Amino acid sequence: MRKLIFNIHLYLALIAGAFIFILGITGSIMAFEPELDGMLHRHRSHVTPAGAPRTLAEINAIVSKAFPGERIEGYGLGAAPDRSYQVLLENSGTVYMNQYTGEILEVRPDDMEFLDYVHQFHLRLLWRGPSRPGDQIMSWAGVAMLLLAISGLYLWWPVKRMKLTPGATGRRWWFDLHSATGIFSLVFLAVLAFTGVMIGFERKTTPLLYRLTGSRPAPQPAVPPPPPDATPISPDQALAIAHQSLPDATPFLIIVPGPKGAYQVRLRYPEDLTPGGRSRVIVDQYSGKVLFAESSRTAPAGTRLVIANRALHTGDILGLPSKVVMSLASLAAAFQALSGLVMWWKRTRTRRPVPVPLARSATKA
Repeated sequence: MRKLIFNIHLYLALIAGAFIFILGITGSIMAFEPELDGMLHRHRSHVTPAGAPRTLAEINAIVSKAFPGERIEGYGLGAAPDRSYQVLLENSGTVYMNQYTGEILEVRPDDMEFLDYVHQFHLRLLWRGPSRPGDQIMSWAGVAMLLLAISGLYLWWPVKRMKLTPGATGRRWWFDLHSATGIFSLVFLAVLAFTGVMIGFERKTTPLLYRLTGSRPAPQPAVPPPPPDATPISPDQALAIAHQSLPDATPFLIIVPGPKGAYQVRLRYPEDLTPGGRSRVIVDQYSGKVLFAESSRTAPAGTRLVIANRALHTGDILGLPSKVVMSLASLAAAFQALSGLVMWWKRTRTRRPVPVPLARSATKA
């Protein structure tokens, strides 16, 4: 049995090791994606608070003057008072604005930047397609990572190696390091792998969570047709209505609809440490009626499990401490893939037959 488990562990690692290495490196970066984005683009992300922010109507007027004819699709409100606002344009990209002075800080086209590449590489190897081939590869790499953690524990148990052997070199040194790193990071690696698999196969796992909890996702509302000659409410009014619906949550994103749509407002509670928040309100753009409101505090149990799973995977669940832990666990996954490959390579080298020099073989003959 031990030989069988060893071979499964070995060949699974050889097949999926490269993808696990990619998951680990990119995941360690993604744990600090918002912080890194702010550091890399400080000139457009940070502002100095000075009084009350401009209203969205005032921001609309400034952007419309700078980009005549462009339709504004939404507004991103700063996650903190010193973070800039963003205005989402239909064709020109994202406008970063100082909400206190009205100054346009930068216009970012829709082209991907470094962190976007990292994110998409982690999710799908930058490989999109009708059948989602990149998504499937990385999701199955997560399954392999989970199986490697379980089989690794089985193989480690008899020897229980938790430190480096004094004076060890070569394959022995790598084996000790592989074993010690694996056992100390095992729980976090298993959590990363399991939550990643839940996300990767969410089309199947999300309905399963609803069935396990006996809950159902909240039904999406039907948007009524626009009344004749009706005038839409402003984004500022929609924000105020959404905030009244969930008074303890702070709006951070509003999507501006077309003529037949509805305002969609995303909100975040103080305990919601994930950048995306998980609360939302849909407001009819003509009547101002709240068509739908879902709070992360009172959402169906299945929805809250989905939220918790994502927060665990990204490390957002406890803020900075859990981000650090999950980033280090991701690096440990990458190191395990690399050290396992080195051990295999050294093992194959030691098994190679030593060539006999021609002169010596002729003498023996």
